[in-house]
Amino acid sequence: MIFEMKRLVFMKKGEYNFFNLRWRRRIKMKKLLWVVMLGSFFLFSSWGQTLGESKAPPKKTPELLTQGKKLYEQNCVTCHGPKGDGKGQLRAALTPPPSDFTKPFNQWANGKGDLKKVFDVITKGIPNTSMVKWDQFSEQERWALVYTVVGFAVPPKKK
Repeated sequence: MIFEMKRLVFMKKGEYNFFNLRWRRRIKMKKLLWVVMLGSFFLFSSWGQTLGESKAPPKKTPELLTQGKKLYEQNCVTCHGPKGDGKGQLRAALTPPPSDFTKPFNQWANGKGDLKKVFDVITKGIPNTSMVKWDQFSEQERWALVYTVVGFAVPPKKK
């Protein structure tokens, strides 16, 4: 019996048996697994950019500011107010109250002087507040809103 098992496992080149075929399947599965793993890595490594994580802000242009102002008037005025001071029509009903964009940009609670952080707040919203995510807007539209909102900020005082 042992002799027969050895004969089945160790066969001449070109001869096939149950053990030989099983080994070949394992090798094919390992190759397939590597291909799937590498493909997944490349897919998910570039996925961050498609989920709202922007590379670099676009240049501030008059067209972008016009687009941002229009979007702000349509979507943000009811909470943040026409002047960006957080005194919109819904202010009394919102807890915590909407952000005041007229403060110096580096003193904003959710921006801290960083355009990318403001972009992320617009994209993802702020948990446990009435600030919802605005990811339905294109990346360009969200950047337009960033520039519009930052435009309300007063320059920091020089010492």
